[in-house]
Amino acid sequence: MKIGILGGTFNPIHIGHLILAEQVQEKLSLDKIIFVPTSLPPHKENGDIAPALERVKMLELAIQGSKKFDISDIEVKRGGRSYTVDTLKQMRKIFKKDELYFITGSDLLRYLGEWKDIWDVFAIAKFVVATRPGYPLENLPKQIIMVPINALDISAFAIREKIKEGKSIKYIVPEKVIDYIKKKGLYK
Repeated sequence: MKIGILGGTFNPIHIGHLILAEQVQEKLSLDKIIFVPTSLPPHKENGDIAPALERVKMLELAIQGSKKFDISDIEVKRGGRSYTVDTLKQMRKIFKKDELYFITGSDLLRYLGEWKDIWDVFAIAKFVVATRPGYPLENLPKQIIMVPINALDISAFAIREKIKEGKSIKYIVPEKVIDYIKKKGLYK
């Protein structure tokens, strides 16, 4: 099987994440995309991050009914800072015979030199970068597979700001996730 691994904070999951996953899955003919929410992201401040279990629940609501999407909570269970290399090593043990594709957006390429054991990451999985508005892909290492997608310029930060300001996030966050955010009082 060809399995895509899409890591992220998903704080909260939004339509941009889902479009990225669907388009990469289709363009690379992946059998499955596994969303892997971080416990604590290595390159972000943690003051505005919803608890990990809440983010897992929002992911579950967002992908409900999808046969191609799944969730893994291995980073949440591991706790602490989440590093891609550690997650991929665990995934390799689980999916011994499968082809792994680690998927990220072009916005994260600017941090590539800071990633822990990046050459091990390249050795464990095919490294896929999907285009994001405002983050052009230039001078990519040959280990990177570029996948142009019809990305929307949506950020979880902007969504959290809208929630704090009492503005609508309709159409950019799945309806069930919006209901959950309201019910739990997240991002106020």
